[in-house]
Amino acid sequence: MNEQTQTVINYHHRTKHQLERYAKGPETLDWDDQPDPYRRFAGCESVPLPEPGAELPVLLTELDNPQAIEPQPLTLKTLGLLLELSFGLSAWKQYGPDRWALRCNPSSGNLHPTEAYLINTDSSLIQPGVYHYVSHDHHLERRALFTADLDNAGILIGLSSLHWREAWKYGERAYRYCQHDIGHALGALRYAAAALGWSVELLAEYADDDIAALLGLDRLEDFKPNERESPDVICRIRTTADASSFGIDTLSEIQQSAAWSGRARSLNAYHMYKWPIIEEVSAAAAKPRTEEPHWQAEPQPVVNSSCRQTATAIIRQRRSAQHFDGKTTLPRADFFRLLSAVLPGRKPPFDLWRWPAKVHLFIFVHHVEGLAPGLYALPRAPDAIEPLQAATLADFDWQPVSDILPLYHLYMGDCRQIAKSLSCHQAIASNSAFNLAMVAEFNLDDQPWTYRRLFWECGLIGQALYLEAEAAGVRGTGIGCYFDDSVHEIFGIKDDRFQSLYHFTVGTPLEDTRIQTLPAYAHLQK
Repeated sequence: MNEQTQTVINYHHRTKHQLERYAKGPETLDWDDQPDPYRRFAGCESVPLPEPGAELPVLLTELDNPQAIEPQPLTLKTLGLLLELSFGLSAWKQYGPDRWALRCNPSSGNLHPTEAYLINTDSSLIQPGVYHYVSHDHHLERRALFTADLDNAGILIGLSSLHWREAWKYGERAYRYCQHDIGHALGALRYAAAALGWSVELLAEYADDDIAALLGLDRLEDFKPNERESPDVICRIRTTADASSFGIDTLSEIQQSAAWSGRARSLNAYHMYKWPIIEEVSAAAAKPRTEEPHWQAEPQPVVNSSCRQTATAIIRQRRSAQHFDGKTTLPRADFFRLLSAVLPGRKPPFDLWRWPAKVHLFIFVHHVEGLAPGLYALPRAPDAIEPLQAATLADFDWQPVSDILPLYHLYMGDCRQIAKSLSCHQAIASNSAFNLAMVAEFNLDDQPWTYRRLFWECGLIGQALYLEAEAAGVRGTGIGCYFDDSVHEIFGIKDDRFQSLYHFTVGTPLEDTRIQTLPAYAHLQK
């Protein structure tokens, strides 16, 4: 094991929650020190986007066959809609004097460490250059202008993480949550693009340094020292089926022709707590240039949904449930639809994923029609079944439940209290229809950057569950707080071959009528 991989492994074990103690975090939450949730740059030209809120007629269920969706033309209006549905505001909430925004891309604690950038090479759209998207104002800030005549390679979306936003509340474990949020953001981008008839290509070969140079994140003088962004991913948006390829030469040409402007405004935080381990693991998990496969799963059987809502409606109504009623039974057909949506396949969001599945599900079923309460497993790759059986309790029976899904019954019994205790004693894990743990094949193979990729895969799964839960008339919630090794003990996992990286719960929500819901962009209307 090389030194960087060991640093990542050490970080993972150090940031586990234990029954007798939680991972290191702030002793108190200093609300005066909370970072501004909206990054803005001073000294940049602002580029307005068309008014948000446009609807598309495409149903969510039509995304099961994305190739059949008629592509929308690439215009400033459709570009703005892509950004809004991926990273924009979905609503405002108000309780008494407190008011906060929700976004289309979920974030743990609603802290939103993910920043989104547009790289445009199409001179018929807007001036070719690098633009930062400001979700609050639904406009672009032009960070760089490309001075050379470039071949039109279309548009790209870059994502970065501002770790401090998450660490302010969650301390050392925040790096994990930032990676979850990148996965959610990738999923949100893929669903939004699919509704427009477009596809997303994950340009996985590029190094973090390449992405930093392209997005201007390596211009350290443009950022306050404790508020710099870490590069994560770059994606090519394909608006037509015959879009040209995007190679490393194109990337270098773009970088060399950029004239930069602007500096990041302070996030108005004085950084009471410092978490140096986050910078250590971030450096250790930095990705170099690599050769990556263009792997894609075989087509999966489609489990039909009765939902007749549009994709845009479902995307904008997605919420994280705060409380469940603890008694409503989820129809079996909806449960199977939810599980089928997270299997690798040739439909959003997993058709952008370039690697075999490494994350599998262990499901605590509480209230699902036709299924006995207990523990079930959904291996997301056929070759994972035997290793999972070997790594878990010999008492599990591994009996197939369905002819269309790789769902296995393991243990029969009421698991509500177990689920609640494992999820940091949170009732949302026990009062739901089901609660699950995402368990990853934890072999980094001296490629420490793949640690991040495991969390991204979990975030993609979470995004599919969020939207499909809304389509089924219920609601989901991602759970980042759980007792890691206690989860492993319940399943019988005794070593690092498998590790639980994310939890999720789905049920019938209880609405708090004291909280008002307000339109997402009413504040922009004159």
